[in-house]
Amino acid sequence: MSNGPAAVLTRRRGSIDVVDAKVAVDLATAQTYSENVFLFVPNLIGYSRIILAALSLHYMNYHPKYCTVLYCISCLLDAFDGHAARALGQASKFGAVLDMVTDRCTTTSLLCYLTSAYPEWALGFQFLIALDFSSHYMHMNSSLVTGSKSHKQVDSDVSRLLRAYYNPTTLFIVCAGNELFYIALYLMKWVHTPLSESFGLTGALGAYTWPELMAWVCGPICFYKNIVNLVQLWKASKILVGVDLAERAKAREEEALRAKRD
Repeated sequence: MSNGPAAVLTRRRGSIDVVDAKVAVDLATAQTYSENVFLFVPNLIGYSRIILAALSLHYMNYHPKYCTVLYCISCLLDAFDGHAARALGQASKFGAVLDMVTDRCTTTSLLCYLTSAYPEWALGFQFLIALDFSSHYMHMNSSLVTGSKSHKQVDSDVSRLLRAYYNPTTLFIVCAGNELFYIALYLMKWVHTPLSESFGLTGALGAYTWPELMAWVCGPICFYKNIVNLVQLWKASKILVGVDLAERAKAREEEALRAKRD
């Protein structure tokens, strides 16, 4: 048996079956109410996240309290859809992609606002948007082509950092800290009362507002999150290139076999 690059292809499709696109569309159209993936509880939570995020964006430019509360609830619900999927046996590829797309669009919308609120940092926010989208898009595609059931399943031999990051507890803490950092930057444009006046806090911390203090606390978490994004982008790129090389090697082997038969 060959142990070369082409042999890798025999391993990479083991966890999923390839379904014809037309067949998939027909199945989705004919699905019954008793098992309608669109109506799975985790996906209903995902739809509610989208609605809450949209309302948050509506208030973002003139009502920071409503905006912040709605945005935070939308983000917190992200922690419940996965639990619901596992508890109810309703995990789905559609739900996984819906969850990731909602996360990306919600964070990007807030970052777009921050580019106008902090024009001097606009290039940095634009870089963070591009990194976030490209990292997750490449990672999702690399997961699909290697037959992974979930983009959150990363083996330690691929990346110990990514495996640790996708631990549910670590993932929640890092994602929450990342979002809280961006929310703190948003609130810094609205809250100007120092802690010495609002809470009677003395000392060096009293000179800061509470959003500024939150930004200092959550800033390192945001930095770590984007280091993970860089690693994820690089690892996903290498996986996709490796699959390309394996497919090209297999194609050459098949061509050589055909040449021998001829």
